[in-house]
Amino acid sequence: MALQSSLQEFALSELKKLVKIPSVSFPGFDRKFVDASAEATRDLLERVGFKNVEITSINDCFPYVLAESSFDPKKPTCLLYAHHDVQPMGRSELWNSPPFEPQERDGRLYGRGTADDKAGILVHAAAMEHFRSSGKELPVNLKVLIEGEEEIGSSNLLSFLEKHRDRLRSDVIIVTDTA
Repeated sequence: MALQSSLQEFALSELKKLVKIPSVSFPGFDRKFVDASAEATRDLLERVGFKNVEITSINDCFPYVLAESSFDPKKPTCLLYAHHDVQPMGRSELWNSPPFEPQERDGRLYGRGTADDKAGILVHAAAMEHFRSSGKELPVNLKVLIEGEEEIGSSNLLSFLEKHRDRLRSDVIIVTDTA
């Protein structure tokens, strides 16, 4: 039970850190925040034990973060997908609290990106942290793809996947950008 409680605290704390970064990928917003979000994502994945973690891109698009776990050829390989960019905040008068200052209310966390899709990043990171902290061995090989341009249509995703086909080859894909 203590492991579960500390893992929840870890995930919530890390999610709040990511939400504070206004990583809006829409034209007219400062790209430095999307870059900062990629850096924070890279750092998080490294801290929970992922290997070969790197920030990369193609065609000068917003950054992707790639990572993987140790590889055992006897195990299946899962590709984990999420994205770190977010929608613009919209009309500020419609927010009950500042969009990039995460607020807990009634057992929920509010802020831009808390669900779509920085929570997706935390699902992957918290699962890895669980295995790392518990000393359990991963039952699968993991590869991670965290995209930086999903909110603007992923126009470079297909080219990115083609370029990194061998590195991202997997048996199954788990997408955490869902309800």
